[in-house]
Amino acid sequence: MAKLFITLASLSGMTAVILGAFGAHALKARFDDYAMGIWETAVQYHFYHALALLAVGILALSQPHTALLKSSGWLFLLGTLIFSGSLYMLAFTGVKWLGAVTPLGGLALVGGWACLAAVSWKLV
Repeated sequence: MAKLFITLASLSGMTAVILGAFGAHALKARFDDYAMGIWETAVQYHFYHALALLAVGILALSQPHTALLKSSGWLFLLGTLIFSGSLYMLAFTGVKWLGAVTPLGGLALVGGWACLAAVSWKLV
C-alpha cells in the first residue's frame, strides 16, 4: 500500500506542476480571468492533495494494513480527480453543470482528511 500511494502521489504532484505551468504559459492568453481563476484553484487543490496522498504513503510504511489509512488515500485520490478534474474541465469548456460536480470531490477530500485524522489519533 505504501509503494502504491507514494507512486500515485508522485504522479499526481508531477501532473499538478505540469498543469500549473501549462495554465500559466499556454492558457493565460486564451482564458479570461474567471476561467484562469478556476484553473488556478484546480491546480492549487490538486497539488495540496498530492502532498496529502504522499503523507498517506509515508504513514503506510509503518501502518501498512490500516483500513482508515487506505480509505484516506483512496478518498484523496478520488476527491482530487473529481474536484480538480471538474474544475479543469469547467475552465476549458465553460459548461456550468460541471461546477455542480465539484462539491462531490470536495466531500471526498474532507473524508480523506477525516480518515487521516482518525489514523493520527491512533498513532503511538
